[in-house]
Amino acid sequence: MDKVMKLASKTAVVIFSKSSCCMCHAIKSLFYDLGVSPAICELDEEPNGREMEKALQRLGCNPSVPAVYIGGQLVNSTNTIMSLHLSGSLVPMLREAGAIWL
Repeated sequence: MDKVMKLASKTAVVIFSKSSCCMCHAIKSLFYDLGVSPAICELDEEPNGREMEKALQRLGCNPSVPAVYIGGQLVNSTNTIMSLHLSGSLVPMLREAGAIWL
């Protein structure tokens, strides 16, 4: 859990993902399209990815990926991210975190 929290606090946006997950791909594409350069942690490519995935589940991520941290805060689930985007709340949140400047 320490590694998850350390990664989440280092960068404005961190996405915990799996390379084969279509929802993870959609979330990463959304952030790239918005001009964000998130830190990506592919759990299936990390040596201790399984432990990190379990830590994300303990933090309330179900399913465990994609798990998105914005400004060090967990914004859990694809539905939440998409709802924030559609309501116009995601971009201001990203600006406040320093992920985008426009």
